[in-house]
Amino acid sequence: MTASTDLAALAERTWERTLELNPTLATIYGDERFDDRLDDPGPVGRAARRALADQTFAAAAAIPAASLDEEERITRELLRLAAATDIADDETRMDLVGAVQQQGHQSLLPELVQFQKADTPERLERLLARLAAYPAVADSVIGLLDEGRAAGLTAARVVAERTVGQLERLLAGSAAESPIVTLPAVAREADRGRILDAVERYVRPADAGYLEALRAYLPFTREVPGLCSTPGGEERYAARIRAYTSLDVGPEELHRIGIDELESIEADRRVIARAAGHGDDTAAYRAALNADTAEIPPTPTALVQRCSDDILRALDAAPAFFSRIPQAGCDVRAVDPLLERDAAGAYYYPPTTDGSRNGIYFVNTFDLPSRTYWTTASTTYHEAVPGHHFQLALEMELQGLPPFRTLGFWPQGTAYVEGWALYAELVADEAGLFRSEAERFGMLDGQALRAARLVVDTGLHAFGWSRQKSFDTLVAAGVHPTDASSETDRYIAWPGQALAYLTGRREIQRLRRERERREGAAFDIRRFHDDVLRHGKLPLTILADVVLA
Repeated sequence: MTASTDLAALAERTWERTLELNPTLATIYGDERFDDRLDDPGPVGRAARRALADQTFAAAAAIPAASLDEEERITRELLRLAAATDIADDETRMDLVGAVQQQGHQSLLPELVQFQKADTPERLERLLARLAAYPAVADSVIGLLDEGRAAGLTAARVVAERTVGQLERLLAGSAAESPIVTLPAVAREADRGRILDAVERYVRPADAGYLEALRAYLPFTREVPGLCSTPGGEERYAARIRAYTSLDVGPEELHRIGIDELESIEADRRVIARAAGHGDDTAAYRAALNADTAEIPPTPTALVQRCSDDILRALDAAPAFFSRIPQAGCDVRAVDPLLERDAAGAYYYPPTTDGSRNGIYFVNTFDLPSRTYWTTASTTYHEAVPGHHFQLALEMELQGLPPFRTLGFWPQGTAYVEGWALYAELVADEAGLFRSEAERFGMLDGQALRAARLVVDTGLHAFGWSRQKSFDTLVAAGVHPTDASSETDRYIAWPGQALAYLTGRREIQRLRRERERREGAAFDIRRFHDDVLRHGKLPLTILADVVLA
């Protein structure tokens, strides 16, 4: 055996075990082998995940790097880093702190049935088995609540309260209206009746039990929402920063970068506001745009169509900036009405590996007056083309890399993934894709949101900010109050993830400036983008090495 063969075997073994322990991830990628199972958040699942991390870390460290080629060295380091992060999360019991989530187990099945087919007898039985497994998952989460109370590691109160409200809304409707019943592709309507029976027998009682447990848990939740209010909170947040940025940088520096970026973006916004006759009053210009009825989608269908049109325009412009275009297309769908109140404004799912399903850009049509056209364009270029869809779909097409690299997700790649999508908004601006200065102003507002995230995430988790202070800071940065509320609660529930966007964008811009300086007139934007994308998602330190090599 050689180091290369040992590494290939380790990568394959780790990925296969990852899918087995995360069967819902396998479903999203079109791998149906585990469609009868759900992820196990309880003690058995935790022990299995820890064992995998320990084994992977030790095995990767034991493989000598000297005899590996460039891509193999990257694979070895990624395996080691991902395992180290999983070990740190287990040591700091992030599963207890994050046990309650609006995007938690209670929202998983309504999302998952959009990807899981039930159109054959075998597929239907797998879905029914998955629904039957749901009560055990809910019981495991309730066990985490009890363990967290005993350890003093509980969720923030605002997150628990919003999750209670979400469950109340889910249970207020009839089982027949549940997306779990209405969305699956079935061979005949009688099969949908069997799904309805399973929802009434397994899912709704489990959700009702979880709601009861959450109500009892509420008095023990943290009033100060940040990680700083947990035992060992400073070290726990430092680990989150390292995980999501892949850099050793402190909260004070990130906070300052966010403030500086906000000031720079505000200067650019003032230029547009002046040209529109509002002087330096960017808030007045924003209010005028929000009051313009032409900027408000009249129907959810109209908003979906606008996003689809912008994707086509971006694809037409892409060859001037990219030499490779994904083979998979990108579909646009509205978020299901029963999920939209608690869902993000927009999000993306990658295509299946077998080409049977395109990438999907989900657009939230809740509160249409807040989903204005002037803000929608930059979101589309971020989530779809040339943002997440280009990066993730192209990554899935890379040849010669293990599935761990082309399909896997790990925190150290978050700054790359989200940084690319934020950078893609600037590429869209270069390509002239924004239809008006109003849409460019919307792009700058989006950039300001990501800058404000550095200020707010560090404020909450390192400096003890209240939820209200975070909300006020976001609104002052130009974020719509509807989004400022949901964004704040997202940062509270998902510490550190919001730091990735601007951190990654700034690094990609730095690398581009350095390449332009080195290459001068020979600089080719398509070659630069190829070099950024040709290795898949990377920690920022490794990205710098390969792009500047």
